[in-house]
Formats: sequence, structure tokens, C-alpha cells
Amino acid sequence: MRIAGIIAEYNPFHNGHAWQIAQLRRRGFDAVVCVCSPGVVQRGAPALLPTAVRTAAALAGGADLVLCLPAPYAALSSEGFAAAGVRLLTALGCADTLCFGVEAGTARDIAGLAALLEGPAFAPALREALNAGLPLPAARAAAAERLCPGAGTLLRAGNTLLGVDYCRAILRQKSGLVPLALPRRGAAHNAPLSAPAGAFSGAQGAPEGTPAEKPFSASSGAPDLPDACDAPQKEYASASALRALAGQKGAAALAPYVPAACLALYRQAEAEGAWLSEAAFSTAALSRLRMLSVPQLRTVRGAAEGLEHRLAAAVQRAGTWQELIEAMKTKRYATARLRRFALDAALGYTAALPALPPYLHILGAGEAGRTVLHTAKRTAGLPLSHSLARLAETGSEAAAVAAAHAAAEDFAALCLRRPAPMGTAYTAKAQFVR
Repeated sequence: MRIAGIIAEYNPFHNGHAWQIAQLRRRGFDAVVCVCSPGVVQRGAPALLPTAVRTAAALAGGADLVLCLPAPYAALSSEGFAAAGVRLLTALGCADTLCFGVEAGTARDIAGLAALLEGPAFAPALREALNAGLPLPAARAAAAERLCPGAGTLLRAGNTLLGVDYCRAILRQKSGLVPLALPRRGAAHNAPLSAPAGAFSGAQGAPEGTPAEKPFSASSGAPDLPDACDAPQKEYASASALRALAGQKGAAALAPYVPAACLALYRQAEAEGAWLSEAAFSTAALSRLRMLSVPQLRTVRGAAEGLEHRLAAAVQRAGTWQELIEAMKTKRYATARLRRFALDAALGYTAALPALPPYLHILGAGEAGRTVLHTAKRTAGLPLSHSLARLAETGSEAAAVAAAHAAAEDFAALCLRRPAPMGTAYTAKAQFVR
């Protein structure tokens, strides 16, 4: 059984995601396993829709099995997010391929760049760029460009950068996953709705000869294949553009950009108030942050170089989450890092949390997904269950991560238009569909 894995947020699931899964089917994969973020996401904010809705959308959009990326890892930077996802897919023990979308480059380019970043020359070059005052993303691109002309271009593309971090995680964890890079269908990562559609497959990547200890044996050279999502009435847009559109015009406006089955789920969620309220998010986050002292902020993971003082000062002046982030801005740090740090502070996340997820939490499965789970009962290298309570009982690290995850889900439940009760991380049932 050929099993492909995808690490995603599906915030929200759209036609581009459905196209990616369809491409895997046409390449002969028997099942697609998605590791999906829960109620908080990497941009340092709650998701547009609750975990259960996004799980249902993933299954409706073609996924066979949905596993949860626990909240402490879903809210990490690209490197930590990628490492956690690779850990879970590897621990499943039966997935053979990791698929991801890219704006530029091939799997060979990306694997070579990953090896470059893991090589001995990169760390000194990165330190030099950081000492010059560049924020980490720019410093990383500058250091790579210095060592290998052309590499910086790849690292400046959002999804391609994530692909590099996936390949770095595969190297570090000595995972058997083979990377498969597919050209991103539609708008680029974070592109506005007005951006032209198309597949981003023609940009120059790192040149041949990029230093690599051992290149991966993957190939992303297979041509695009037609599928239902290529029908003329279907359109493509980035998830960020769709969130903005939905915020302005509601779920119905997403119709051209998401599969019909997903649209029905989104409209139902909107009608039931299971939809992110930015105002509720601001109030929930600031009410927690205003209760924290500087010594408490100093224990938050990612605190460095006085970042806790910057956050404390911003909290005193801000009346909304956006005002908080604006008050924290500095050339030294990327805005995304500031958002993640502030969210970590609100959630009480410290460096004491395990570096990688200690369990496999099942959110939902279809027929083929149940077959994967049957195999995984023999092959999994981590505890596997649909019950978070059972997983929490498997060890001290699992208990700590489960508690941190549940706290984030409770926080996200307060950020909805119609706030949901506590404890859903423990009480929600896995979605098994036919």
C-alpha cells in the first residue's frame, strides 16, 4: 500500500488542497494521510474554523486519515512546525512519501538546499547575517545565497521554505520519508485574491551541484495531471486571501474557491457561530497577557534579547491584538515571530515542553484511512489513539503536551462568534466516515 503524507493547516481547505490530493491519487498512492493543525495555527492566531470542521473538510476534500498536529507544535516557526509533522508521519511507520506544494524549485533543488543548511558552513554564515541586524528569515536567505548563488531565491518563497524545512527534518530525524514537491496550484502563499492564478513551477531554484552529503532519490518531474478541480468553474486562491474574503463577505463568497462539500460545512459552521471572531480573539488574548509579569514572560519559549520587555510594554498600550503586534514591531524580528511569541505567552507555553510530539492523535478517517490505521497498529513508533485522555496516560511528556494542546483548544473556543465550552479536546469524537 503506497501512502503519502501531507502536513497542513487547511485554514480553510480549498481547491488547491483538493488538487494536491487528486494529484497524489493520479500518481498511484492508495491513501493520503494529513497531519493537520488544530484550533491555533502557525501565523500566531486561532484558526478560522474549529478543528472538527476543518477535519471534516479535509475528509470531504479527499484525505483518508487526519492526524492532529498538537497545538504546541502547530504554533511554532517553520522549522519547528516541519520537524513535528515529519516526526508524526515517520512515527506512523507506514507512510513512504511526504508531499508538499512549492512556488519554485524541484524536490532535488529543495533537498540539496536542505543539505546545505545542515552543512558546517551554514551556521557561521547565518550568525554573520544575524549580527548585521537582519531578521532570521532574511538572514537565512542571505546566508544561503552567499554559500550558493540562487539559493536565497528559493528561501524567500513561503511554501518552498517550508519544503526545505521538511527536508531538513527528514535528514535530522533520519526518516525514510521521500519528499515529493508539487507546483503550488493557484495563487502564491499569502497572495491577495487579485493575484493571477496558475501553477508556480517555473522559478529558478538552487543550481545543480549544490553541496549535499547524499541527495534524495525523489523526483517532482511528473507533469500536472487533469482532475475534477481543473474544471473551468473552479478557481484558486491562497488561504489568507480566502480568510480575508470570508471575513468581508461570509462563507458563501468562498463558493468558487472551495469544494462544494467543504462549502456546505463552512456555511453550517458560520450559521452556528463556529467561526473566528477577531474581536473575541483580541479580548481573550489580552486578558491573559495583562495578568503576566515580566518574570513570567521571560519563561515563555522564544524569549530572547529583551523580547519579554517589548511584549510587556506593548500590552500596557494595546486595546486589540493588532495594536499589540504593531506596538511590538522591530526590524530585528519578523512580525510572524512576534505574533507567535505573544500567542505562546497567552497560552503559557514554555521551553519545558517536549521538542517533538510524543503521540499520534487520530482526528478522523475514511475507508482507506481505517486500513492505514490497521497497519499502523503494528508499525507505529508512538502511542496511537483517537482519545486524547488515553494518550495523556502514556507518559509524562504525553501528559504535558496533551494539557498544553487542550488549553489551546479551550482558548480557541473562546475566540468564536459563539464561544464553545471547555474540554472539547478530550470529549470530541474522531470522525469515521464511509
